[in-house]
Amino acid sequence: MAASWGGPLLLVGASGLAREVLPVVAEAGHDVLGVLDDRYADLPPALGGAPVLGPVSAAAEHPGARLLLCVGPSRARAAVHARLDAGANYARVVDPSVRNPAGCPVGEGSVLLAGVTITADAVLGAHVVAMPGVTVTHDCVLDDFATLAAGVSLGGGVRVGRAAYLGMNASVHPGVRIGAGAVVGMGAVVLSDVPDGETWAGVPARRLVREVAR
Repeated sequence: MAASWGGPLLLVGASGLAREVLPVVAEAGHDVLGVLDDRYADLPPALGGAPVLGPVSAAAEHPGARLLLCVGPSRARAAVHARLDAGANYARVVDPSVRNPAGCPVGEGSVLLAGVTITADAVLGAHVVAMPGVTVTHDCVLDDFATLAAGVSLGGGVRVGRAAYLGMNASVHPGVRIGAGAVVGMGAVVLSDVPDGETWAGVPARRLVREVAR
């Protein structure tokens, strides 16, 4: 599955994720209208060669564009989506190096960066972000707005809830559920279910009493 959209691309969020997406889009030869961000007045005039056009609300001024939410934190990405027109059209960006030989479904608005591997019978929802080197094995399900940072590895049958965030190089045991809005720290080894909204870290991963910022 390659990057796919039917019109010029408009990135929402002047972020590191946006700067990582832009070279993938350029390599594919697609047009980028620019970047929207509510901090636009404090930003440089361009991000990675794409003009900064104005606030998120300016998306309504570009009805022919395909939007791509490049807000990194999962919950924040979901919140921005809720602000946008329910009829907005979203792009899907998949780096050409991604391996998905079984053609597992990837929802609209999702971003899969270099070296992501999806094996068999997995399902990725809408606006999912998988950073470089992520491994999603058989029968995994990633709900909408889930974020997997670089190097995350999921065993078979893992369920990642809506707007959950898994930090860099985290590993999840087969069959484990990561709850909606949960956060898993960098390098964590998750051996049991993580309840909704909790933050876990460590080897093996345990709940952190004080929730970390994300």
